[in-house]
Amino acid sequence: MLEGILFFPVTPFTSDDAIDLRNLSDHIDAGVRAGAGGVFVACGTGEFHALDVREFTSVVRTAVETVGGRVPVFAGAGGALPLARQYARAAEQSGADGLLLMPPYLVRGPAAGLVAYVRQVVAATSLPAVVYQRGTARFDVPSALEVARLPGVVGLKDGTGDLDLLSRIVTAVRADPAAGGREFLFFNGMPTAEVTALAYRGIGVDLYSSAAFCFAPEIALAFHRALTTGDDSTVQRLLAGFFHPFVTLRERVPGYAVGLVKAAVRLRGLDVGGVRPPLTDPAPEDLARLERIVAEGRALLDPVGVHLP
Repeated sequence: MLEGILFFPVTPFTSDDAIDLRNLSDHIDAGVRAGAGGVFVACGTGEFHALDVREFTSVVRTAVETVGGRVPVFAGAGGALPLARQYARAAEQSGADGLLLMPPYLVRGPAAGLVAYVRQVVAATSLPAVVYQRGTARFDVPSALEVARLPGVVGLKDGTGDLDLLSRIVTAVRADPAAGGREFLFFNGMPTAEVTALAYRGIGVDLYSSAAFCFAPEIALAFHRALTTGDDSTVQRLLAGFFHPFVTLRERVPGYAVGLVKAAVRLRGLDVGGVRPPLTDPAPEDLARLERIVAEGRALLDPVGVHLP
């Protein structure tokens, strides 16, 4: 169903804080033409938390129309249970191919409660769902198995970084025919996932989402190609020269995982506006540093010989 670079586009806003559907379409089309293997719209990088259902519906519909069946389109859903069901139904009605079910906000429930949450959301739609394990949603091995066995659940995206636990979950799910066995999908969902891609691949999790693909697809593609072909020298060169400096800058301010990405898309020439509160846009000095990091990353590609199609 999914392979290669997974593209999580930003959601553009106009100067009067409306959704900019034209620039959203341009942003998504550029990503698909660059080689994305799937589009995950209105998710974390797309500020799902800041969209009402009407806005969400217009974003998903625009993504589906723009992609035109070239790759799968998954849409975010999450938050309070009634709203999560509403977003899930809206995604299906808008033509999405699947859901990324994100954690409920604020409250932290026990494993049994999380399983019940997933069960009720996926029951509201016929779309296949990938469940995002992060923040307030953390599964142990028995509850992960229970979720994986639910009809309609096709994958688990991990944003916890707990490789010990995830390794045990991967082994248990892949050994269980009722959970889909080896057909069940696992994703590295850590922020700037390239930094942890080697570690996740070590436990059999090859798929990952790339925020960098939003604004530097040539760098993201060069890294992915090097990673999958065993070109360790290029992997290390891009980690040291681009991804690690980007992460250092990202960690300066909470929410920069989205704010920096959106700013970098603007630097590339597409006016996607700023982020909605409670996130904040980068300070001028951080914006200048971001511009240098991206330029230094692109300079590393000359010896790599990777160019966009």
